Amino acid sequence: MEKKQVSKFWLKSAILFFILLVISVAINFLFLSRGWEIKVAAKEIGIDFTPAEIKLMMEDVRENLESYRTLRKFPLDNGTPPAIYFNPIPPGFKIEMSPNRTVELKLPDVKAPTNIEDLAFTPVTVLASLIKSHQVTSAQLTEMYLKRLKQYGPKLFCVITLTDELAMAQARKADQEIAAGHYRGPLHGIPWGAKDLLATKGIKTTWGSPPYKDQIPSIDAAVVKRLEEAGAVLAAKLSVGELAWGDVWTEGKTRNPWDTEQGSSGSSAGPAAATSAGLVGFAIGTETWGSIVSPSTRCGVTGLRPTFGRVSRYGCMALSWTMDKIGPICRSVEDCALVFNAIYGSDGKDLAVKDFPFTWDPTMDIKNLRIGYLAKEFEKGYDNKKYDKATLETFRSLGVTLKPIELPDFPVNALSFILSAEAAAAFDELTRSGRDDLMVRQERQAWPNVFRHSRLIPAVDYIQANRFRAELMQKMALLFKDIDVYISPTYGGDNLLLTNLTGHPCVVTPNGFDEKNHPVSITFIGNLFDEAKTLIVAKAYQDATTFHLKYPVLKNNASGGQKPF
Repeated sequence: MEKKQVSKFWLKSAILFFILLVISVAINFLFLSRGWEIKVAAKEIGIDFTPAEIKLMMEDVRENLESYRTLRKFPLDNGTPPAIYFNPIPPGFKIEMSPNRTVELKLPDVKAPTNIEDLAFTPVTVLASLIKSHQVTSAQLTEMYLKRLKQYGPKLFCVITLTDELAMAQARKADQEIAAGHYRGPLHGIPWGAKDLLATKGIKTTWGSPPYKDQIPSIDAAVVKRLEEAGAVLAAKLSVGELAWGDVWTEGKTRNPWDTEQGSSGSSAGPAAATSAGLVGFAIGTETWGSIVSPSTRCGVTGLRPTFGRVSRYGCMALSWTMDKIGPICRSVEDCALVFNAIYGSDGKDLAVKDFPFTWDPTMDIKNLRIGYLAKEFEKGYDNKKYDKATLETFRSLGVTLKPIELPDFPVNALSFILSAEAAAAFDELTRSGRDDLMVRQERQAWPNVFRHSRLIPAVDYIQANRFRAELMQKMALLFKDIDVYISPTYGGDNLLLTNLTGHPCVVTPNGFDEKNHPVSITFIGNLFDEAKTLIVAKAYQDATTFHLKYPVLKNNASGGQKPF
């Protein structure tokens, strides 16, 4: 009996020992597994931790995960910005805080054509003159543009929502006010189109992507509200490359009016195509990294990317809180100045916006401005070089002495993941929910993949990149001590990404047509918050050339024409 009890005791002990051994092995295996995961993850971001270091950090890694899970239980609206605001102004930068000067714009003295559709491609300055002189009504213009939007919009895939009822109501109101002597200014009664990132109360705002195709905001974006106050008429919500990338959206690819076999580039695909095709008087686009510059180039129109912090982004889809900007896409530089004048300035809602004056004086003699050019970029071998060199010669023929300059020697492309990290945060819920699978584009160079891999960008390196960005801003401040504006090939070097990171304003305008009759462009970069001088230099170029007056004829991809205005 005693031997049996002893045997049972040792059997129980052995079983208990085995259980404890299994538990111990499982715990160690779990630790080694999690530790290995951390080691692999660290290696992917270029860091090598020792086993002892990994063991020490394990509990904190788990605690951080619980914090992430806790925060993810609370929804975040795309419009909620982080508590950290980007300021493009480097130390020592000074802005003349003179009061705004209102320069009386001299509208051209023109006569209305017999056929109102002949006005489809004319600049806002001409349309404003005809409306102010009561030769044309806003209702007539609006009906003409709505007809063209219905006719050509489906061919170009540039219209998401036609706002015809609202447009006619706003046009009739404008006509009543103008008839009563209440003229609001040069945008009063002018039909325009909004990139479908801008919220419109009670009207679909789809962001060009299936997960948001039925989204109806309860507010108007700040820019929409300001243009309404200026008397402009909203005719359409125009296509946007899906979540502000490229020219592909829910219904297809937006087309270039000069060649409908081409996409219009992106992501302000619809605003550029519609303006180029004479479907609206002007349009509003956005840019984070080339989304005004690129489609304006492709479609042969003029675009203004304002300084970061110039125009309120309230009510606009957020992609990158430190890089997003809103600006006009028009048929002339002067039109861009008129539209910008109506939309810039703080509204108390986008706290990144600063109030600095916009002193637009188109009579300024550009010979009094210090104009530089990126000498090395113009000397490189690249497509369309001859058009860019001809642009420099145009300025020299105007008596301008061009100063050769160079951009800061800096690994600019290494900072591009700043945008990726912020975009992944802006669409965090979309990724975690799996609804990113509904998006149109699913290849490597598309948002779903970028959102996913950007979750592995270390917070430390995101902050380090922004510290390097601060150094880049200071280098650009030194560059602008010797110049007011510089000229660059539109895609020259790192200029496009660099100036989007530093927040500098840019004007892009046509400077020729290639052998396939596709428009090409030139870019003017100005100092921070000095859109005025940038626009003045670009206007001087347009005054000396006629490229911006040419327009596409959609029928049979004809070569287009030119307005005499």
